[in-house]
Amino acid sequence: MNAAPLKLKQYKNIVVLTGAGISVASGLPTYRGIGGLWEDGDTARLSTVDIIESDPQAAWRFWGSLRTKADCAQPNRAHETLANCQKYLEPGQSLTVITQNIDGLHQRAGSNDVIELHGSLFVTRCSSAPCSLKPYADKEPHEGALPRCSICHGLLRPDIVFFGEPIPAKADWLAKRALRACDLFLAVGTSGTVSPACDFVRSAQYVGARTILANLEPMVSPNSVFDQEVLGPAEEVLPILFATMQ
Repeated sequence: MNAAPLKLKQYKNIVVLTGAGISVASGLPTYRGIGGLWEDGDTARLSTVDIIESDPQAAWRFWGSLRTKADCAQPNRAHETLANCQKYLEPGQSLTVITQNIDGLHQRAGSNDVIELHGSLFVTRCSSAPCSLKPYADKEPHEGALPRCSICHGLLRPDIVFFGEPIPAKADWLAKRALRACDLFLAVGTSGTVSPACDFVRSAQYVGARTILANLEPMVSPNSVFDQEVLGPAEEVLPILFATMQ
């Protein structure tokens, strides 16, 4: 591991983008890599937006099972480190967590105002866009009878971003606002070579921020926009990088 504590007091607006790798120590699988969800050839089919209409039973079996796994998981030291750091910010400092994850572990660790780019497994909404039902907190896996909307009787679905859907406008706007002001950007537990990590780091570099990638494995195709690459498990790397703020 090549991690060393950052002098965090010199940064005003810190942005941390997290990916699936930050939740591995909590017992949740990544999407890519050994043991990842993409090793199952059916995952792609169950992750596309049309699955809710074409095979809702299969969709709820898959995502309901992940909902149960995420509900049983506990935040690890990586989640806890970021949450603790928010408590020790000095006046004028900010630490924004932008996550690609849908497991809710940042919030359970105590992080505030987490920007969830891909939604949340623990929110359910109506699949009919015109419906007035508001998304609501829900931990039920719904792996049996299909859940129906109480207003229009349409199918309910997890409030997550499937392939073929855009990132929610509010999350997109909040993330871009944070990136416009950041002077330190970290991507943690993500490959750094695919969107949105590769796009966000370019935005951070454009405004002059220091950029760091912290991941278990090195980038297959190095991204020169990152100033530094720190290798190691997120739950070990983050406590070291943020040691001066805990």
